[in-house]
Amino acid sequence: MFSAALSGFLLGASLIIAIGAQNAFILRQGLLREHVFILSLICALSDALLIVAGVAGLGTLIAQSPKLISFVTLGGAAFLFWYASVAFRRAFHPEVLRAAGANGSTLKAAIATVLALTFLNPHVYLDTVILLGGLSARFEGANRAAYGAGVALASFIWFFGLGYGARLLQPVFARPAAWRVLDILIGLVMAGIAISLLVRFLHN
Repeated sequence: MFSAALSGFLLGASLIIAIGAQNAFILRQGLLREHVFILSLICALSDALLIVAGVAGLGTLIAQSPKLISFVTLGGAAFLFWYASVAFRRAFHPEVLRAAGANGSTLKAAIATVLALTFLNPHVYLDTVILLGGLSARFEGANRAAYGAGVALASFIWFFGLGYGARLLQPVFARPAAWRVLDILIGLVMAGIAISLLVRFLHN
């Protein structure tokens, strides 16, 4: 069981620790110290839910539904383009740049955003449900459960580490220019993911 759990942990970490929509949002919220705990928890629990679904076999069903994949792909691309525009607008309008600790988004708005970034992003389903779920087929019984637990543990450690570790960078982000660069990078990441989704959709 330990070997299965370790395998799941390493595979999960390799997919989660990458510049993506969730990570960019949690990084920014961590720097602002806004709703860090609840948002990190939502990301980790969402991943855990999708991982459980994948290990249970949902990944196979989703992979066999082209219409569902197309719907999520187009919806996710549209949302990511919108969020990219928001990030670029923050970057090029200095008056909306906020220092850490300033009053920012409401908890309700932040939760809605992180849920959209999670469940409207097809990469989340491809990585957690289909890929990680498919790889769980190598294990049976308790070993499969241990594998899923290992993947979920990697998600919890990463999101909470990112959210609370971001404050270590606050001296760098004491300057508006640093926030401008961060928002430009976030906008590029979101737009890049959206474009990749559309390219994949057009080639299918």
